[in-house]
Amino acid sequence: MEFKNIIIIGAGNVATHLATALLKAGYNIRQIYSRTEASASELANQLGCPYTTHIGSVASDGDLYIVSVKDSALNTLLAPLVQQAPHALFVHTAGSVPMNIWQGLTERYGVLYPMQTFSKQRPVNFQEVTFFTEANSPEDLQALNKIAANLGSKAYEASSEQRRYLHIAAVFACNFANHMYAIADHLLSTHGLPFEAMLPLIDETTRKVHKLSPVAAQTGPAQRYDENVINKHLEMLQNEPRLATIYEQVSKNIHEYNRNQIKDL
Repeated sequence: MEFKNIIIIGAGNVATHLATALLKAGYNIRQIYSRTEASASELANQLGCPYTTHIGSVASDGDLYIVSVKDSALNTLLAPLVQQAPHALFVHTAGSVPMNIWQGLTERYGVLYPMQTFSKQRPVNFQEVTFFTEANSPEDLQALNKIAANLGSKAYEASSEQRRYLHIAAVFACNFANHMYAIADHLLSTHGLPFEAMLPLIDETTRKVHKLSPVAAQTGPAQRYDENVINKHLEMLQNEPRLATIYEQVSKNIHEYNRNQIKDL
């Protein structure tokens, strides 16, 4: 199945990168919708297509509608959207929202979830993006997998329940890890040191988990539970109790993981 006209609902980070990649892959982006005029017009200008900020003015000739908005906006947006083209395929891109949010609203629906971190300021190589797909018919599931393939991406079929765990795992691996970088940046800059000093360490840590399991790649005072070092670090953080709590709790969890691994050997 080929999609002649694709309507993009949303103009945030995911919508921007996905729409741009689809255009480069030869798909026709028929229209952009966003509640915010500035973001809608900016993305539409990049793609050379019209835009609207009114859900009732969304084009009715779309073959595929890709909804990429905040999870909290989906419930109020979907019902008026599907009325525009009742026979089209409607998908959302959310990791933690089940496919059945569409059920009872339209006859064809699914999920096209790109598991990657997206920021408008940075280009994304879609050969390094993995899609997780779901649809209520085998034909539409195949069509979504084909879109991923045409973007140069891998696609895996995953149920809504599996995708929930993919999303929470991604929060730990990406969002929480990045927050740790932010804490490191704060500690370094407070004491006149550049964050870039951490980059070789961060890069090597990332490279290691391509070859080793994360538990096997773990090093540091928490892994060996060096209480002398841990207690000194906690003393250093006594003026920042929130960071001290994070340090203590994460250290205990790392130690538990390591101890359980040894028991399993």
